[in-house]
Amino acid sequence: MVKHIVLWTLHAHAEGNTQQQNAQLAKAKLEYLKGTIPQIIDIEVGINLVGEGSSVDICLYSTFKDETDLKAYQAHPEHQKILPFMGAIKAERHVIDYSI
Repeated sequence: MVKHIVLWTLHAHAEGNTQQQNAQLAKAKLEYLKGTIPQIIDIEVGINLVGEGSSVDICLYSTFKDETDLKAYQAHPEHQKILPFMGAIKAERHVIDYSI
């Protein structure tokens, strides 16, 4: 199994929305992928409740059978569709992929 975790810090305003609005939109777009991309075993999207100096705004926690399925997810057209939005709203992005 492979875990894919992504952490984003969002711009205060982007795409005509506030940071909180964009966090909610990103959550909906990412969660939609679970029913759309068959390689996803599980996906969870969290929006930070308590903003502190070192905290991020939104996180993605997802599980895949193996690296091949992770790569298929990343290349899937539905995943590719949300990348421009995620790129526009993010100030920073951090990712880790690891085997369990």
